[in-house]
Amino acid sequence: MEAGLAKLSFNQITSGHATLQQAVEACNAAGIGWIAPWRHKLAAGDVRRDARLIREAGLRVSSLCRGGLFPAATAEERRERIADNLVALEQAAGLGAGVLVLVCGAAPDRDLDGARRMVEDAIAELAPEAKRLGVKLGIEPLHPMFAADRSVIVTLGEANGIARQFGDEVGVVIDAYHVWWDPELYAEIERARGRIVGFHVSDWIVPLPDILMGRGMMGDGCIELRRIRQAVEAAGYDGAIEVEIFNESIWNAPPVETAARVRQRYEEFV
Repeated sequence: MEAGLAKLSFNQITSGHATLQQAVEACNAAGIGWIAPWRHKLAAGDVRRDARLIREAGLRVSSLCRGGLFPAATAEERRERIADNLVALEQAAGLGAGVLVLVCGAAPDRDLDGARRMVEDAIAELAPEAKRLGVKLGIEPLHPMFAADRSVIVTLGEANGIARQFGDEVGVVIDAYHVWWDPELYAEIERARGRIVGFHVSDWIVPLPDILMGRGMMGDGCIELRRIRQAVEAAGYDGAIEVEIFNESIWNAPPVETAARVRQRYEEFV
């Protein structure tokens, strides 16, 4: 069964050099109804302007990326990161995004267990505000190759374990690029039933050209995207499906061309 086009969301980082205005125009040109903005692309101090731009274009916001980055070497740094995430929650609410995606952060030293405790403590502190604002905190596990510099949460099992400590204001974001390799993937997708708040797709190119910037367009790699998507939907997820690709060659293409290609590959491979 193919994914419905009505669920397709254009994650703004897929056209990483584009402004929000350009990304919105590209979505309209390609007939894509959802967008997922990134915080560094928002208007400084005026999220209402961005919300109006998106709304007047007839688009819906699937998520805001990103919050997280919780572990830090000092208590003061950790407080600053909590404060920034509180701002991110307000931005998500202002945009009408139902989810703030959490890239949880790396250990400031070699203490992975300590860093994971910092992640859990930070989410516990943010959860009441997320609930008040009606924004879900989406824990996104990253591939283990990012454990040293981006996230100590590297499996869907870990993300599930944290999310299940909280109410429905905390869930998981399943990114195929990060979890496709996991032998426990399908069991953990089922375990995430009721807590899946986002689903991202791209592809894993062989050989991988770059750890961060080497994601491929769907169909250019080895991920069973359709099988994963079907499992996610079988576990009850009925939300938007974001195409999120970090790749300089794709970024250098005109946003309108990228969005059209995203739609074509989504329909063919997702």
